[in-house]
Amino acid sequence: MSWDNNGGNQNPWGGGGGPRGPRGGGQQPPDIDELIRQGQKKLKGMLPGGGGKTSLLLGLLVLLLLWISTGIYTVQPSQQGVVMRFGEWTETTTPGFHMHLPYPIETVLLPNVTSINRIDVGFRSDPVVTRRGRTQANYLNESLMLTGDENIVDIEFTVFWRVEDAGQFLFNIQEPQTLTIKVVAESAMREVIGRTPIERALTEDRGAIQREVQELTQSVLNGYGAGIQITDVKLEKVDPPEQVIEAFRDVQAAEADKERFQNQAESYANSIVPEARGQAQKMILEAEAYKAEVVARAQGEASRFMSVYKEYALAKDVTRKRMYLETMQEILTGMNKVILDENATEGVVPYLPLPELQNRSNNRGGQ
Repeated sequence: MSWDNNGGNQNPWGGGGGPRGPRGGGQQPPDIDELIRQGQKKLKGMLPGGGGKTSLLLGLLVLLLLWISTGIYTVQPSQQGVVMRFGEWTETTTPGFHMHLPYPIETVLLPNVTSINRIDVGFRSDPVVTRRGRTQANYLNESLMLTGDENIVDIEFTVFWRVEDAGQFLFNIQEPQTLTIKVVAESAMREVIGRTPIERALTEDRGAIQREVQELTQSVLNGYGAGIQITDVKLEKVDPPEQVIEAFRDVQAAEADKERFQNQAESYANSIVPEARGQAQKMILEAEAYKAEVVARAQGEASRFMSVYKEYALAKDVTRKRMYLETMQEILTGMNKVILDENATEGVVPYLPLPELQNRSNNRGGQ
C-alpha cells in the first residue's frame, strides 16, 4: 500500500521519493549519526581541557564515585536495614553507618522495628460509618466463640506487637503481615476459650486467658519465622451474645443468690456446730466428773466400812457400843431431851439444861 492516497512512493515523514528526495514539503526523518556527533561535542564542552583523555578519565572517576555512593546508607536507632541483592534478602543490619553494593546490584529497606502496633479482633477502634449514620464497631464472625462448656461468648480483644526481625517480617510471611497476625491471634483465642468454661471466662480467668493467648500466638508466629514479638494481649470485652444477655444475667443472678444462700448456710453451720460440740463436750466432762466423784465416794465408804469391820472383828462389844453411842449422838443432837431413871421412886427426874444455860451466858457476856 502506498504512503498516500495518490499511490506515490512517499515515506511516512512526508516528501516523495526518499528521505532526501526531490518531493519535499514534509518533515524529514532524524539523522542518528548527526545526533551522536552533537552529543559528543556537548560532552567535550562540559569537560575541562576541551575533552582530552585526562578529562575523560576524571569524568569517569566522578561517575564511578557517584555510583559507589549509592551503596552508602544509615540505619536509625528505630530501624533495621534489610539488604537485598537483585531482590533477594541477604542480610539484616543494625543501627549505624553501613555500605552495600551499589544500585541496582543491592538495595536496602529500612523498616521501623521499635514502634508498638495494635490489631483489633472482634471490633475496630476506628468504626466504619454506614450510610444511615450508624457505626459498625463489632464483627460477630470474629468475636463469637464457643466455650469449653458449649456456651457462646462474645469476645473482643486487642493484640499489641512489634517487629523483632525485619528480614523475617518482610520475607517469611505474606503481605499484608497484619492479616497473618490477626488470623493467628484469633485462632489462639478460640483454642483457649474452647477449653475454658464460660463462668471462668467472664470472671476470674481473664488474666490467665490473656497470658495463654499471648504465649500461644507467639509460639505459632515463631514457628512461621515471622520475626514478630507479641508484647501484650488485652481483653476488651467478654460478654454473652446480645440476643441472650438478659437471660444470661438472670441465670447469673440466680447463681449469685444460690452462692449467697450456700454461704449463709455454711456460716450458720459453722457457728452452730462448734457450739453444739462444745456443749456436748461440757456434758461429757461433767458426767465424767460426776462418775469420778461417785466412784471416789463409794470407794471411801467401802474403805471406811472395811476399817470399821476390822475394828468390830477385834472387839465386837466395844465396837458395837461405840457405834450405838455415835448413832444416838447423831440422832439426838439438837433435840429437847427428857431423862427418865427407871430406878427412881418418884418417876420423873428434873433435867437441868446446862448447855443451853452456858450458851445464854456467853451471849449476855458478848453484849
